[in-house]
Amino acid sequence: MTHKFKVKTSGKCEMADITAAVAEIVRANDLESGVCHVFVPHTTCALAINENADPDVKTDILCKLDESVPEDPAYKHAEGNSPAHIKAVLVGSSLTVFIEDGALQLGTWQGLYLCEYDGPREREVWVKLIKA
Repeated sequence: MTHKFKVKTSGKCEMADITAAVAEIVRANDLESGVCHVFVPHTTCALAINENADPDVKTDILCKLDESVPEDPAYKHAEGNSPAHIKAVLVGSSLTVFIEDGALQLGTWQGLYLCEYDGPREREVWVKLIKA
């Protein structure tokens, strides 16, 4: 079974913490041990695991992605959001996290993020739990 939830982003580029929403799906399904796959069915946002203690980390990541993939009128894609597509390819559309003792197995400082590159929008996140 695939579980789905929505994330409303408020900026053009942002990293929205989805850790609690994914952890709640794991808890609600009483999965003690297994794997959690998280996926976004969009081409201009991505998923990442990174630090969730210092908000400056998110700012730094978004800043460096903007520097690496700048706005450029030479892009051929007519919608004008080519940088968002490129960033999404670089970061990726899925994550896999182990589940043990009914909880996501993340490092002390890690969180799960929906990375918005073409917002604000309402995005959908899909979660698939597999029992081990």
